[in-house]
Formats: sequence, structure tokens, C-alpha cells
Amino acid sequence: MCGIAGVVNFSREHQVDAAVVRRMCAAMVHRGPDDEGVYAQDRVGIGMRRLSIIDVVHGHQPLSNEDGSLWIVFNGEIYNHAALREQLIARGHRFSTHCDTEAIVHLYEEYGRDCVQHLRGMFAFAIWDTKKRRLFIARDRLGIKPLYYRHTPESFLFGSEIKVVLAHPGVRAEFHRASLPEYLAFGYLSGEQTFYEGIRKLMPGHTLELEDNGELHIEPYWDLHVVKDHDGHSESYYVEKYRELLEQAVSSHLMSDVPLGVFLSGGIDSSAVAALMTKIRKAPVETFSVGYSENTYSELPFARTVAQHINSIHHEVLVSRHDFFDSLAKLIWQEDEPVVWPSSVALYFVARLASQHVKVVLTGEGADETLGGYSRYAFTLKNAAMDRVYRRLTPSMLRRGIRNSLANSPLISAALRRKLSHTFVALEGEDWASFYFDNFFSAFNSKRQEDLLASEFKQELTEGAAYRNVLKYWEQSSGDMLHRLLYTDIKTYLVELLMKQDQMSMAASIESRVPFLDHVLLEFATNIPRRFQLHGLTGKHILKKAVKDLLPHSILYRPKLGFPTPWSRWLAGAQIDSIESMLLESRSMDRGFFKSDAIEHLFNEHRAKSHDHYDRIWRLLNLELWHRVCLEGESHEFAMQERSVNLATPLA
Repeated sequence: MCGIAGVVNFSREHQVDAAVVRRMCAAMVHRGPDDEGVYAQDRVGIGMRRLSIIDVVHGHQPLSNEDGSLWIVFNGEIYNHAALREQLIARGHRFSTHCDTEAIVHLYEEYGRDCVQHLRGMFAFAIWDTKKRRLFIARDRLGIKPLYYRHTPESFLFGSEIKVVLAHPGVRAEFHRASLPEYLAFGYLSGEQTFYEGIRKLMPGHTLELEDNGELHIEPYWDLHVVKDHDGHSESYYVEKYRELLEQAVSSHLMSDVPLGVFLSGGIDSSAVAALMTKIRKAPVETFSVGYSENTYSELPFARTVAQHINSIHHEVLVSRHDFFDSLAKLIWQEDEPVVWPSSVALYFVARLASQHVKVVLTGEGADETLGGYSRYAFTLKNAAMDRVYRRLTPSMLRRGIRNSLANSPLISAALRRKLSHTFVALEGEDWASFYFDNFFSAFNSKRQEDLLASEFKQELTEGAAYRNVLKYWEQSSGDMLHRLLYTDIKTYLVELLMKQDQMSMAASIESRVPFLDHVLLEFATNIPRRFQLHGLTGKHILKKAVKDLLPHSILYRPKLGFPTPWSRWLAGAQIDSIESMLLESRSMDRGFFKSDAIEHLFNEHRAKSHDHYDRIWRLLNLELWHRVCLEGESHEFAMQERSVNLATPLA
């Protein structure tokens, strides 16, 4: 695991200064505290920070082929590199190390851009071809490893984090204002654009080629294809095949020359990984769990049950309210963008705990999006079926009146309003953006954004900007509704989850691996017929059957909690007043994004308990902190309870 960086200048008069590449690498020293390396020649420079995992002694980067014509920097792990090594040696290639990086170089010699088709793992790498004067960059199929770039007429910059690109002396951090509607809706950006003007991300499953003259070519090399449900296999076939592929994936992900463990939440996904690790290694594994002081929100008892069952060496950490708020600005700086989910904070603390014992952790990320694990999938299928009947039997004017009553009636509590708002009675099935994306993702839907955004700022925006990227994936998906939902979430929501996983683990200088997202396993899982994926309102039926010999029934069939956080509880007393004060400061309002009376109205409704706005308040707070820390240069190391706007005031 590493962080990578690079510079290509297009003018022959502008040579790359190795010190500039080192400066870019220094911005991500947390990604690779063990080693640094730089290659700089003429107008090209590439560099890396290394967290040594495979071939600890000899795996220094940048690394070259035999004649020094190709130079590579690589972030990730190639789990089939040993098999690739044998094939390449048989074809006459000579290896000087045992690290997976070198296999990529020789694959590129053999296959050029098609080298990525042979790789099984997580990766973002860059190869400079000195003969062709061409830079080749690739990102893994699912987006497990990140890659950002900035392309101008003068130069091309890239890095594993946005702050790496910003560390180049010619770059100034500016907000990409057009991204605000999508952020308000989803909390993240699902297209190639980032929050920063001019800085983009290479999308998962894509390669990039940069010519010496600055000409850029970006191409997809992988997509997820869903076959129609007519293969005739029995349920037992899918259970047995999935278990076989999952066990192979976990086994391959244990490749390491340093200690490794597992993040254990107590849910079926991480528990299955931990149990399989124990079975394969035939020895206790190290498990790491995180919880909150508020027992209602803690899944630690379930994690302990699993740890005892598999006899792991178990470690725990509790996150307090003060821990949470005092680390928020730092973690926004780590992600370079607003933190989407409060659970990211807990992830950082469990990663920091793990870093005291191991260098690598396996996680359960990805099972829900590939096996229909979220309740929203089954709920949406039933909701859509009932909506079709409802629209056929109920006139549109009456439906509109019922929706307005649900939204505004003082006779309905906030809790009941929130539940009803997810049903076909409160939604319009003909509007898919509302029916699915607003229903389960969007904090600020179109109507709420209309009320919130300042009039002058709205004039800058194009209609439908909030949903354009995600609807693109929905429209290009295929199969029945379940498989279309899975495809869309894998291309959007999952990519953001993986970014969170990468950034929070690397903030603590440990590598996280996601065996459920081995692409061979994923391609099999997402083609399992719907009738075997879902039972009632629950998913992951195949996984539960596949690992029933490994885990207690109480873990396999317990209700999914989704790692809740006490954020909604913490929005009480002086806490909510402090956040509102920050958002209404002249410094905040002068940006011209929001109407002050709309923010005041939102907080008043939340205090009155007529509406639950905790997710909207979270989004606004993170956006404001991001502006202060990432754009305006305010230190991310401050303790928030020591600020004049006291976000860690004890409950009144």
C-alpha cells in the first residue's frame, strides 16, 4: 500500500523539479510512512510514499523494467501476482524483486494497456514509458484505490489524494460551485468531478493515457454485466459456488509479509470474513471493533459474540462525543472533501486502534451492494409494485393532496412522518429520482434545495444537476429492478464507501482489503437470480446459507443496524445552537449559497420535533468545515470544543 504522485510538464522549457514531487509526496506521508522514492527526468517526475507490505526489503519504488525504459509507481495489492510472475518468467522476463509491483511492469511490456485485464486486486498505478514518451495510468475495477488528476494546457498532475495535487506550487484550491446540488442531495459526487475546480478523479475500471504533447485519452476497460434470470441453476448451486469463491477471495487477501487482522462489526459480512480467516489460517486472528459510550448505538456485544465464537484476539475502542467532534475537522482534511457519513469517524478510531497491532486489515465492505443486503432493495421492489396499483386507482389530484398532508400536517409526529415519507403514498413513482434516490439517499431533495439555495446562486446552476450523474448509471443498467439497483449503487454509492474506507484506514497508516469485492466473486454474486437474493424484506440470503457452518444463528439472522451513530442524539441542547450559530455567521453566509431564513427554519423545525433534520444539519456542518479547513487553510488540528463556536459543549 502506498500513495503515488506525479508531474508531466508539456513545455520543453519546464523541467520537473524532484523537490516538487517530494513536496507532493510529503502531503500524504500517512499513506506510506516506511519509504519514499522519486524518479525525475526532463519534464516528467513520479514519486511514492510506501507502506511496506510485500517484499518489505526490496519493494522500493519507483521501480523499472530490465532496461530502465519503463518506470512505475503503484498503490494497492495484486493478489494473483505470484501466478503472473511464473507466466512472465516463462515468457523471458527477469524479476529482481518478489513484490507485486514488478509484475505490472512486465505485464505492460507484454500487453500494453490491456495489462489491466490480467490483474486481480486493488490498484491505482502510473507507468512512464521513456521510449514512447507516454504516461499510462489505471484504476481498479471497483474503485477500491483512488486516483485524482489535474490536466491543463501546461501540465498534468496526479496523486492518490487531492491534497497531493494541491501541494504542487502551481495549484490553488477553489470550490467547484456546480457540484453543490449533488452534494446536498447525496453527500458525495458520483461523477468524475471533485469538489475542487479543475481536479478530477479517474473513474473505476478506466485507464488513462497521456501523450508527450498533452493529449489525453481515457477509456473504460471493465463494466458489470447482468445476465437474464434463466440459467436454471438451483439455490444450492449458488450457495456452494459463492462459498467456494468467497473462501478463495479471503485466502488470496491474506497475502502479506506483515501482521494482519480484521475489522469486526458483529454483522454477518465482517463476521464471515473473520471466521474464514480463522478457518484458513488455522489460528486465532486479531479482530478490532468500535462502539460508542451510548449503548443503544453500540454493536460491540455482537462483535464480542463473534470474537468468542472464533476465539479471536479481540480489541475494542469506544468513541465519545468529545472524540467525535474533536476529530471531525481533521478527518475532513484527510478526506479532502466533506465527510459523508458520521460512521467515518468511528472507522478512523478503529483503524487507529488496529495500527497499534497490525499493518493490514480485512473488512466486510461490499457484500450489501452485491448481494442485496440493504433493506431498501426489497422495500423498493414492494413499494414500486404497490405504487403501480395506487396510481392506477387514485386520481393524481387526490395523490397530491395526500402527499401535502403528510408533509405538513401538525397531527403527524416527526417519527411517523419520516416513516410515511418513504412509502408510495408520499412519493410519486413516475419520478424515479424521487422514488429511489430521494427516498434513501437525498438529504435535500429538489424542493428542499429550491427553498434553501440563494436566488443568485441558483442562477448559476443547470436544471437536474443534483441527479444527472447517478441517473446516468441507472439508465445504462440492465436486468430486472433488483439488478439495476445493485448496478447503480455499485457504480455510485459503493465507490464513495470505498473512498471512506481507504482514506480513514490510510489516515492511521494501515491497509484495508475488501475480499467481497474480488471482481470474480462480485461478477458471480450480482448475477444470482432475484428469487435467491431476497427473502421477504431481507437480503444476503445466499451469504447466510454459504457461511451457516461458521457463525452462530444469532449473528446470521439478527436485524441489520448499519452501524448507527449517536449523531441524532448529540443534536440537543447547546450543541444544536452552536452549529446553527456557525452556519449563520457572516463568514458562512457571505459565500452566497444559502438563505439565512431557510437555515433558521430548518433548525426551528428540528428543535420543535416536527421534522428530523439531523442528516441535513450534518451535511451543512461538514460543508462549512470543509470550506474553512480545505479552502481557507484553517488548521485541521484544532480541538473543536476550544473554539468560540463550541461544538462539544456538554448536553444541557
